[in-house]
Amino acid sequence: MKKSFFALPLIIASLAFTGARAQNEIMNTEQRTAKVGTTQETKEQMTSKKKILVAYFSHSGNTREIANRIHEIVGGDIFEIQTVQTYPRDYDAVVKQAQEEQQSGYKPKLKSKMKDIGTYDVIFIGYPNWWGTIPMPIVTFFSEYNFPGKTVIPFCTHEGSRLGRSVSDIKKLCPRAKVLDGLAVRGSDARNARNEVYEWLHAIGMTR
Repeated sequence: MKKSFFALPLIIASLAFTGARAQNEIMNTEQRTAKVGTTQETKEQMTSKKKILVAYFSHSGNTREIANRIHEIVGGDIFEIQTVQTYPRDYDAVVKQAQEEQQSGYKPKLKSKMKDIGTYDVIFIGYPNWWGTIPMPIVTFFSEYNFPGKTVIPFCTHEGSRLGRSVSDIKKLCPRAKVLDGLAVRGSDARNARNEVYEWLHAIGMTR
């Protein structure tokens, strides 16, 4: 009987300790969950505050595919850069014209101009790599707007030359903007590049 009498308080104390420990674990778990939720919410709020534009020039349609994938993932607005005079569909003819325009510094006129580009914080700029750099319609686009304080993110389609010198040329056209690392997608892979696009956007902190 004496053993039972002295064991009872010990059992009660043990149960109380176990209950308190379990309660603390529940509270810590809830706090960690709340912290993760708050961090995710803050991240989403920061992303949602950025006004995003996806602007692109596409000749064969490959760059348009990548632009649409980016737009699907990051949201914002999308704008196609189109020239008044369309480029020839024949490959050799467009290659020749692109080279002549670059050599002469000719800036083709664009069909339309955006009135409110100044309201955007982040501007994706897409293009096919022509002769190792941006096509001249992109030069026209940059010459018509101011980009100080904005984040410019290049992406291009190519058939082997990747980004070439296009990023450095973009930096020259908008020296007061922050130009991030660009994405280069082989033109023949453009229709199946969603995962590649998403991974790139995630790496530069542009996924929601």
